[in-house]
Amino acid sequence: MQYQYPVTLEKDEGSVVARFVDVPEALTFGDDEEHALHEAQDALVVALAMYVDDRQAVPGGSKAKPGQPVIRLSPLVAAKVALHNALIESKTSNVKLASMMGLRETQVRRMLDLDHQSHIRPIEQGLRLLGYELITHSAKVA
Repeated sequence: MQYQYPVTLEKDEGSVVARFVDVPEALTFGDDEEHALHEAQDALVVALAMYVDDRQAVPGGSKAKPGQPVIRLSPLVAAKVALHNALIESKTSNVKLASMMGLRETQVRRMLDLDHQSHIRPIEQGLRLLGYELITHSAKVA
């Protein structure tokens, strides 16, 4: 699954509103388009953290329309979201994953905390144990 989300920008009484069709909870605004896009990054991560906290699957992003701005999750946040979704899909609890990894449950919780600066290696290990592989892509920015 790719974790990049198209943003819709709309002018509204002297500001620009940024919203995500795939994550309606992520709604923000800025003084101009650049500011709105900057704020949209934070709003998206906060909204996705709500999905994680509520133990709901995090949706992937839909295909952007030509010229539509897209917000991409950082590699670390994308990996954490992938692990969260893998836990839900496999019906594995944090406690069970912790046991499989030889960790405490609190360590797994930190691995899933989108605001915590985790190391990527344990997240990759957790994904592997659940039968998933973390694949990253790089692309030249136009």
